[in-house]
Amino acid sequence: MRLRPIKWYKHLMSQRGRQETGAFLVEGEKAIKQIAENRPNDIIEIVTVESSSRSFSDHPVRVVTEKQFNSISPAKTPQGTMAIVRMPEEINTDELPESAGSKVLLLEDIQDPGNVGTIIRTAVAFGFDGAILSDKCADPFSPKCVQSTAGTVLSLWIRRTTDHLKLADRLKMKGFSLIVADVNGTDDVRILSSNNRLVLSLCNESSGPSVQLMKLSDQVVGIPIDRSKAESLNVAICGAICMYLSTTECNDSVADPESF
Repeated sequence: MRLRPIKWYKHLMSQRGRQETGAFLVEGEKAIKQIAENRPNDIIEIVTVESSSRSFSDHPVRVVTEKQFNSISPAKTPQGTMAIVRMPEEINTDELPESAGSKVLLLEDIQDPGNVGTIIRTAVAFGFDGAILSDKCADPFSPKCVQSTAGTVLSLWIRRTTDHLKLADRLKMKGFSLIVADVNGTDDVRILSSNNRLVLSLCNESSGPSVQLMKLSDQVVGIPIDRSKAESLNVAICGAICMYLSTTECNDSVADPESF
């Protein structure tokens, strides 16, 4: 295999570079293992330092010096092994997959890559099938986002588009309920457990859901918290609670909003 120049790998740290090459970086053996177990054919190459003892016999391996590796690693503390992974071709399309599943995330303008990555990882853990991201969301294949997903970024389908609300509307026409989680939501969050076909929307913490999203929503739920001590929850924490409730038969062990 012809060796790529080191600058080619550096190019993958930018969104433009990922779009041009159709590839992204996954660093760390645990995250690579997650990709290898679920999407082995999407691993293009393993890049590792000379001192690494890890063998990836099922994939092409390139050994580089520690200096070279550090120059292409986006991590503050490089781990010595990374995978070059093929990015899904349909990521930036406006078409839903043939089978969207039964639970889908809708992320609107969440700009912190750590939050987006954590939400995706949580969604995979709670059985969500896909995620629709507005174009103002953080790039789900950026290094920080991929790191936060712990290698689960390919474990569900993803669309990142300017038409995120159109995709949500198409799901509604297929029988999905669109439920928005918002700090000012008044509907009981426990309704999440009763929706067999769910689109759960999480939004930018500062600006909240857009007017258009609110008009499209079926219900807007709020998580009961003690606002005398904490004004709101981080969006990734809010998402984790909502996604847990969407998989659980709510009962008396879930707090009653009227008790706050």
